[in-house]
Amino acid sequence: MRTSVSSVPLIMPVLGRGRHRSPKSGACFMEFASYLAGERWSDHPACTHPMLADLARLVNDCSSDAARGDLVVLVPSVVGLLGDGRDTTLRVAIDALEAALPVVSAGRQRALAAGALRCRSLVADAELVSRIDRSLTMVPDARDWATRFLLDAGPINERLVDRMCDAIVRTAVIGIAEACVPDPDDRLKRLLERSIRAMQPTEQAREPELIAAR
Repeated sequence: MRTSVSSVPLIMPVLGRGRHRSPKSGACFMEFASYLAGERWSDHPACTHPMLADLARLVNDCSSDAARGDLVVLVPSVVGLLGDGRDTTLRVAIDALEAALPVVSAGRQRALAAGALRCRSLVADAELVSRIDRSLTMVPDARDWATRFLLDAGPINERLVDRMCDAIVRTAVIGIAEACVPDPDDRLKRLLERSIRAMQPTEQAREPELIAAR
């Protein structure tokens, strides 16, 4: 059953990196989500799709201390977003590599380009294929390297897709956080917002923006 949470409580844990024993000692993004959902205190609650939760934990941990508090308005939005299994896993990974490819280091671009080509072979949605192709066009050297690297590779084992997507998201988020750009925190928050909106019902898709604007 989908849990609906429309607001942040007046008394709330302070967002911090890593795991926390209880709300009194603070919370990471997903621990706070477990708190709002009424679940057992955990950074891996059942109320959110695992890959979206993975992205949220990474964005929480890789954001600066000064900016992390700005993420709190998004926490209620992930409660009840269970997605549609493997399709959601791939979509979150594509969101991450699309955001990261233009700004991360050359080595990470190559790794993400290889992941992008793998994702492209697994998705049927024309919009996602187009997004991958546009992203790869922005990094032609990394794309060409990844194409050569995967030339003799066979199809990816289905059991490894989740692990691959996890690696893509982790590489992308850490890469954005360490990129030579003036706004890594803003980029990380926008990435998380985009993945949340893509999973929300139409009538809720703008809720994080409305909360942030108040």
